[in-house]
Amino acid sequence: MALLGIDFTCALESLRDGRAPDRDDCVLPLLSKLVGYCLIAASTTVKLPQILKIVKHGSARGLSMLSFELDVVGYTIALAYCLHKGLHFSAYGELVFLLIQSIILVAVIYYYSQPLGTKTWTKTLLYFALAPTILSGKVDPVLFEALYACQHAIFFCARVPQIWKNFTTKSTGQLSFLTIFMNFGGSLVVLGSLRTVVTNGTILSQIMIYRKSHEEKGEKKVK
Repeated sequence: MALLGIDFTCALESLRDGRAPDRDDCVLPLLSKLVGYCLIAASTTVKLPQILKIVKHGSARGLSMLSFELDVVGYTIALAYCLHKGLHFSAYGELVFLLIQSIILVAVIYYYSQPLGTKTWTKTLLYFALAPTILSGKVDPVLFEALYACQHAIFFCARVPQIWKNFTTKSTGQLSFLTIFMNFGGSLVVLGSLRTVVTNGTILSQIMIYRKSHEEKGEKKVK
């Protein structure tokens, strides 16, 4: 019996025979795919709160454009590698939705950051020129492995500009608490690198600290 590519035969046969399913050959593979699909389901809405907040306020104030651009690059490389290796959809499905949402998010930030300079348009054209080649795997194997090895550094660097901007302005602008919270929770669930947990946790802390500071200043003005 298979559902969404998950074969439950081993578990059902073991239970029918009154035996506990084998952990290594049955339980762990099943759990791995189930967790994968849960992550895919969760990933479909991760960036949505951030997109909606920008649209609602008509502003991308306080957001680091570079941070969100690097997210797109990181997701593109990670997805391309998974496609190239022929992994099951449950192992990379969340990357598809995260990449699509990240591209939409960057487009929304661009829209509310007019006028855009030549540098921004150049980066956009360069991405759409190279992305199809990378996603199709038509890249030198050595370069492909090097790109994949750099993805963790890219995701780490993607958070640094936003953290620094928050720190220097003492504000998180239109950053969505819900999106950052889900990013932080996701990095814990999938046991991501310590760098990812720390950077997402730092931004989450900044949102709470600077929001509280802003509210206290507002109360003082009212008085």
